[in-house]
Amino acid sequence: MALRFHWMLPKGGELGMRTAWETSRVLTTENASPAALPDMDAWIDFAGCAEAIGIDSVLISFSRYEPDTLLVACALGRAVRKLKFIAAYRLGLMQPTTFVQQLNTLSALIDGRIALNVVAGSSPAEQRGYGDFLDHDQRYARAGEFLAISNAFWHNRGNVDVNFAGEYYRIEKGRICTPFLAPKRCAPEIYIAGHSPQAQRLARARGNCWMRLIDTPETLRAPVARAREHGIEVCLRLCLVCRSTREEAMRAAAALLPQDGGITRRERHILRSSDSQTLQGALAIADQVDWLNQQLWTGLVPHYGSSAITLVGSFDEVASALLDYKRIGVTQFVISGWPKLEEMMIFGRDVLPLIRRAEQARQ
Repeated sequence: MALRFHWMLPKGGELGMRTAWETSRVLTTENASPAALPDMDAWIDFAGCAEAIGIDSVLISFSRYEPDTLLVACALGRAVRKLKFIAAYRLGLMQPTTFVQQLNTLSALIDGRIALNVVAGSSPAEQRGYGDFLDHDQRYARAGEFLAISNAFWHNRGNVDVNFAGEYYRIEKGRICTPFLAPKRCAPEIYIAGHSPQAQRLARARGNCWMRLIDTPETLRAPVARAREHGIEVCLRLCLVCRSTREEAMRAAAALLPQDGGITRRERHILRSSDSQTLQGALAIADQVDWLNQQLWTGLVPHYGSSAITLVGSFDEVASALLDYKRIGVTQFVISGWPKLEEMMIFGRDVLPLIRRAEQARQ
């Protein structure tokens, strides 16, 4: 199986910004942030470039500071022909029947190029703003019921009524006649994100792929093996800095450190106030050690968040490192980098061909 590479869709306004600290200083949580608005011209250009260099999908992040992920996926999916979209969504914000109807409609509009990244929620304050007052464990339990109902609709394809009685949902004679339409699929791929035992159990029970932050191959070997034994894939999230030499990559990585101490204070507050084990764990690791191994740098995590664990190296080193993860059973990656477009183009031009040649040689 060839490795699949996805990329984070930049937030609104980011493609015009050159540095990580610039985007963090301006974006997301500020009231006047351009991230709150669709950035269609820039996003269409980005999607076209991603499609051209062989990126499989773009992941669209979900928060109260950004546009709705499903609507963005629809708009972009109508503008490009092959690129797929992984829409992050917090289950429980609408009834599962309505959600399946909406997602099925979207699949028909963009030829089935839609997958779902299930996030149970990380900020209690943000969840309460959506009317969700459940705690961490309850959110995962509810997500399990939500996906059980959704899968019943997808696999019945409107031929059998769906009935369900659980702790969080009750469905009586549910039927959706609009099917999920995709080549060789009757349901979207489901990516379950999170490090907690609840997230891993949900991924094994209801998902197609477990998504988590990158770590060293030695640390990930056992949990990846357990996931694969349960028949699901594993996708790692990371940032990337790759250049022609390691020295050049190290300089580029160091240039990403912020010039504004307020960024660090704000990000630390977000990570510490979250009830997500993923976010808290990433900060704890970053505070203990700067480099997890020769290529994995945690130096950006306290400034830019949990997903900023960064793979740093030359083109050959990065390709070799990603293939090392394939050897332990990882099959997919979701990558981001700064500048947003340029780092993706470097990867597609100088690293991805090395990986594809190595995969062909091994076959």
